[in-house]
Amino acid sequence: MVESTTTDQRLLDSRGPTDWVHTDPWRVLRIQSEFVEGFGMLAELGRAVSVFGSARTHRDDPEYALGVRLGAALAEAGYAVITGGGPGAMEAANKGACEAGGTSVGLGIELPFEQGLNPWCDIGINFRYFFARKTMFVKYAQGFVVLPGGFGTFDELFEALVLVQTRKVTSFPIVMVGTEYWGGLFEWIRATVLPAGKVSEPDLDLLHLTDDVDEVVEVIQASVSSGDVKRAGEKAALDAMQLAEESAMGDGSRDGSP
Repeated sequence: MVESTTTDQRLLDSRGPTDWVHTDPWRVLRIQSEFVEGFGMLAELGRAVSVFGSARTHRDDPEYALGVRLGAALAEAGYAVITGGGPGAMEAANKGACEAGGTSVGLGIELPFEQGLNPWCDIGINFRYFFARKTMFVKYAQGFVVLPGGFGTFDELFEALVLVQTRKVTSFPIVMVGTEYWGGLFEWIRATVLPAGKVSEPDLDLLHLTDDVDEVVEVIQASVSSGDVKRAGEKAALDAMQLAEESAMGDGSRDGSP
């Protein structure tokens, strides 16, 4: 039962099979490292908005120019801009934020058909795992803005909707930019999904649809302000309860109560 070698000796011995690096326990450590790196890098980011959109948007597309304007407007309003760090609409939002003097964040993902982060990211992390990356999009943002996009953008949009609907996140606006592009989806939810009883009327209020960059910023700011007021009220209520409890305990000690 006595080991013939020590732990550090086995660690430093480079011989033997390497299959262990592909096992699930080792993957757990890699997953943990992605969360640690993400939390450590973004913890002091300040207020931020996550912007999603297609990697296939060309630089001469009007949607690219829209993304640049959006990134700049958010930066000028005091928000860092977080994107998936790729090309297309993501690059546009990062570029707008960077050129406006704001903080531009790219959270990349290891994919066979995308290479590295776009050049407009001040802060960048590359993830192996989608779920670790998605956590960062939500944890460090005060809202989502969704530019026209494909399946990846749909995934991010509906995951955010579910998190808000189930109150996993609160005071979290979701703004879809592009009425012509998103209007059909929005109308399908209203005309088909709602009458079928698959969602309720208040669920529709979780989505904001617009073409106006200024309106996007207004929706984000209104939600953040509302959340600040709500949190301040909750804190004041808790402080009052704690003060009342301490006062009651003090009164009890003076009159000899246990």
